Amino acid sequence: MTAYQRVLITGAAGLLGSCIREGLVGAYPIVRSTDIAPLGRVRHGEEIEIGDLRIPADAERVANGVDAIVHLAGVPREADWNTIRDVNIDGTYHIYEAARLAGVRRVVFASSNHTVGFYHRDTPIGREAPVRPDTRYGVSKVVGEAMARLYADKHGIESVCVRIGQFRPRPTNPRMLSLWISGRDLVSLVRCCLDTDDLHFEIVYGISNNSRGWYKNPYGRLPFKPQDDAESHATDMVLADNSESLTPVSAAFQGGPYCQDGFSGPLEGMS
Repeated sequence: MTAYQRVLITGAAGLLGSCIREGLVGAYPIVRSTDIAPLGRVRHGEEIEIGDLRIPADAERVANGVDAIVHLAGVPREADWNTIRDVNIDGTYHIYEAARLAGVRRVVFASSNHTVGFYHRDTPIGREAPVRPDTRYGVSKVVGEAMARLYADKHGIESVCVRIGQFRPRPTNPRMLSLWISGRDLVSLVRCCLDTDDLHFEIVYGISNNSRGWYKNPYGRLPFKPQDDAESHATDMVLADNSESLTPVSAAFQGGPYCQDGFSGPLEGMS
């Protein structure tokens, strides 16, 4: 693949975005970071654009002149439908349409483990498993994956959808031992999604090489080699934490408490 000259990161001020921004600036000639929130100082080899992806003209402006997009922007928690729709669904549509207009070659879309949260923890699943979202947030990521498929098939925009697990400095409960991804593995995975040749549309799971992982062949055709395993953090304190297994529902399903009726709170992969 021809090297990218300019890579756009949306949602670059968030938890994921800050990590990926740190890892990509300097790896490509120019990284353009965008968000509605302040982004701080401009680094060498970086451009900063403030924009609201709910506004089509803003999406077109920030995507103009880029070769590839890492699309992280979105509401990082369960919320009312209008909020989820306006940001996570309409915003994703606007960025894909802006990518089409700008001639972008590839988009890496931050999807989520919440697209498949209603699978039982004792049922390992692959990338082809039918979606079973556990929240409105999860539904929005299912729509985003469908958007990525449409723009790949109809407009030739290569897309990799990364179903991110739990991104934290370290795992702190048993469920996270299955879903955790370290910062260095996250950056390495995103770079692999950008740089791997001959991809059309892929769904992969964004987790480290976790011994307790729930996913079969999580990285698909990507030559990704994670360096970390959540098991190295499986202390007695972590194993004893039952905060995400307080009810039969939360204990049974991969989505944990997010599968419970009435749950509303931060989503662990994207907050």
